[in-house]
Amino acid sequence: MRGMGNMQGMMKQMQKMQKKMAEAQEKLGEERLEGTAGGGMVKVTVSGDKEVLEVVINPDVVDPEDVEILQDLVVIATNEAMKKADELTNSTMGQFTKGLNLPGMF
Repeated sequence: MRGMGNMQGMMKQMQKMQKKMAEAQEKLGEERLEGTAGGGMVKVTVSGDKEVLEVVINPDVVDPEDVEILQDLVVIATNEAMKKADELTNSTMGQFTKGLNLPGMF
């Protein structure tokens, strides 16, 4: 019966960890991260859970003759913001997966 006590203790610890993980994920969703391109001419803001929230484009960068540059700047700024979101997720959620290899979990 000694093993059952250890198992119950382990289950309680897992439940606490799950609660902390859920709270951390919720806080991640509230974070705002910004990526910029073209010296700040294009700014993209994403949430910590990688939802694009805002795209701001300085009118000076809009050239109807060269739309490709604007498109490239939006892609660059978005990728930068997403990379920051990934880094934040890894640093925040990494505390729960120390030493574990769980591909695709986050």
